[in-house]
Amino acid sequence: MRFPKSLSIGIRVPSLPGLHARSMSPLLNAALGAAYWLMIVLTVVVVAAFVVTLFLPMGPTGLIFSDGSGGTEIPVSRTYILFGFGAFVGYFGGFALILRLLRRIFHTLATGDPFHPSNVSRLKQIGLTLATVTGGAWIGQTLVARLARGEMDPPSLFDLVTPAFSVLVVFVLAEVFREGARLRRESELTI
Repeated sequence: MRFPKSLSIGIRVPSLPGLHARSMSPLLNAALGAAYWLMIVLTVVVVAAFVVTLFLPMGPTGLIFSDGSGGTEIPVSRTYILFGFGAFVGYFGGFALILRLLRRIFHTLATGDPFHPSNVSRLKQIGLTLATVTGGAWIGQTLVARLARGEMDPPSLFDLVTPAFSVLVVFVLAEVFREGARLRRESELTI
């Protein structure tokens, strides 16, 4: 559906078929692409490190946590290292998935169809992935704090307020896009 460039009373109405050259869309598209490929590269590197660590013979290593008075040395086994690599794979892979979905949403925006029905499910997938990554990172930080035996403070539930709010915003946006897609379908049927 196209809107006229101007109405009879002289008000200019923007057209929807695409984004204008003066918008930030080229910069945003480049930033999404660069961030997506960076997350893919980081995910592949950490998967490779995970596989190498899985088959590399090694004994426990020592991590040193310092509070200024010498620090505490904690032996770290292969299991902890593999867990850490697995957590980073989930973290980087989750954000790569979010960026992939954002790029697809941006593509529908660039083609003038932001209320495409598939954007609703994309936004819901982004919300679920963001919730999973956030929860996983919080659990991981809690486990690392327990491993550090008092040298690090575990995260509090208050640390989840902002990410939970972000997830809520994404799900509300998904409902807004669902309603926009419904209204678009209704308008296409009436024309």
